[in-house]
Amino acid sequence: MEELWIFLLSALPLLELRGAIPVAIGVFKFSYLKAFFISFLGNIIIIIPLIWFLENLSGYLIKKSKMAERFFAWLFDKTRKKIKGGFLKWGKWVLVIFVAIPLPFTGAWSGSIAAFLFGLDKKTAFWLISLGVFLAGMIVTGVSFLGINFLK
Repeated sequence: MEELWIFLLSALPLLELRGAIPVAIGVFKFSYLKAFFISFLGNIIIIIPLIWFLENLSGYLIKKSKMAERFFAWLFDKTRKKIKGGFLKWGKWVLVIFVAIPLPFTGAWSGSIAAFLFGLDKKTAFWLISLGVFLAGMIVTGVSFLGINFLK
């Protein structure tokens, strides 16, 4: 049951594996490898529906609701501003870097939105975002290891 909680926690926007790995290690006492693996899987599983259905879902909601239109305008504008300069300079590889930075608004959810906004094909986007999630997971696991050992 604890594994399911971590899997679901890592699929949530904002928290993603950045929140799930420390909880898995600190609260549930998972091994570092188990915490990483379950969080990684939970975080990349959400990429598939996001990149395949984001265009249709956002278009439908924008047509039906002014509030949704304002929300998506804000979200898309924020994502474009965060990644545009890097995208022009580094191309699609900036997506890996963007997702790998373990900060709020830079994970798989934002990466999927960025891939949609910049017109990346879905398979390429999935693998680039997955690589970014893998790197972010390694960073968060490493920082968790250092933090826990520093506190001992």
